[in-house]
Amino acid sequence: LQGVQAGQILAAAIFLPLAHFMPDTAFNAWGWRIPFLMSIIVIIAGYIIRRQVAETPAFEEEGEHGEVPRSPIVQAFKLSWADMLRVVCMALMNVIPVVATIFGAAYAVQAAYGIGFHKDVYLWIPVLGNILAVFVIPYVGNLSDRIGRRPPIIVGALGSGLLSFAYLYAISIHSVPLAIVLSLLMWGVVYQGYNAVFSSFYPELFPTNTRVTGMAIAQNIGTTITALLPALFAYVAPPGSTNVPVTIGAITFAITIICALAAWSARETYRVHLNDLGRPGALPVEEREYEELRAQSLSGARLARS
Repeated sequence: LQGVQAGQILAAAIFLPLAHFMPDTAFNAWGWRIPFLMSIIVIIAGYIIRRQVAETPAFEEEGEHGEVPRSPIVQAFKLSWADMLRVVCMALMNVIPVVATIFGAAYAVQAAYGIGFHKDVYLWIPVLGNILAVFVIPYVGNLSDRIGRRPPIIVGALGSGLLSFAYLYAISIHSVPLAIVLSLLMWGVVYQGYNAVFSSFYPELFPTNTRVTGMAIAQNIGTTITALLPALFAYVAPPGSTNVPVTIGAITFAITIICALAAWSARETYRVHLNDLGRPGALPVEEREYEELRAQSLSGARLARS
């Protein structure tokens, strides 16, 4: 996930100069499209990278034994609907970036809300948040390999949900430094308890033959629901509203509670063998064996880099 954050930093590096130096009328009319048009480079890079990535041994073994289902979608819903529902609920954690960079920006910058922060301030918040996340993600990921996937997700969900109150309050009292600090703490640090782990945890909940299908459908449903939240926030807290931090903070915290409960109800997966992932009755390997396998994996990764 460090690559995702680095990509967002590069995107902001293109967006910031355009927003700062272009006249507002030109930027609003066509300038904002320039970064999106440049995404064609990402499509080409993604195609090249995907062609060079080998399938996992577990998936290749399934294919050799003819165990690939004819309809992975039906199979996923039939056998893994409960875990798909959990992933949908956990994917709602995208509410935190929405609060930090979309609604928070509108609340702080739009004149109708009466706050009056300069827009350049909020263009820098995602840049700083992603820079911080690049350093936090490896530590949280390593921690999840030692204590499990669920604890960081639960702590990250509840902690960032609570911090949303403080972040929006800092905006409401017109404190730019406090708003930036709380945004970085909420999004760049605490939220990474979820963000650094979900990409490992989600696929580990599903069996090999429906892993990508089940995870992709469920995650995208949750992400789609989250994409509607800015409209909901604008509806319940339009310009002129009172107690915006309490209203939006309460909705945000309620959503993060749903995410935490979904993670709590899921199976722990971090010590389960790759071939047994997705099986409800799968037992974790012994801790000593797990540490040996983990050390082998890390040494193999170091050799590959060298």
